Amino acid sequence: MNPKQKIYIIFLTFLTIKENNKMQEEIKDIRTATITSKGQICIPNVARNLVGFKEGTKISIVVYADRVEIKPLQKISEELFPALATEEVLAEAWDNPEEDEIWKDL
Repeated sequence: MNPKQKIYIIFLTFLTIKENNKMQEEIKDIRTATITSKGQICIPNVARNLVGFKEGTKISIVVYADRVEIKPLQKISEELFPALATEEVLAEAWDNPEEDEIWKDL
């Protein structure tokens, strides 16, 4: 197994564990927001205070098949850094014939 495959497996394991933990959490508050023509939203004050968002806070946006999560960006281990990479960045490193050959049997 090459290093990229190891990172991918570690990342998937992390997401699976995190999802299982999420299912056990209770909902603290439910609010609505409206998406502007620029794709922007205003995070309600109660939600910002609950998670500690302040002006200038860096956030991570995690997109799932059925939801989107917005979280304060915290220090993460170097092994999980690809989770922050965009599809285009990953494609530059992984979208090539050599990688296709490595992954073809998985």
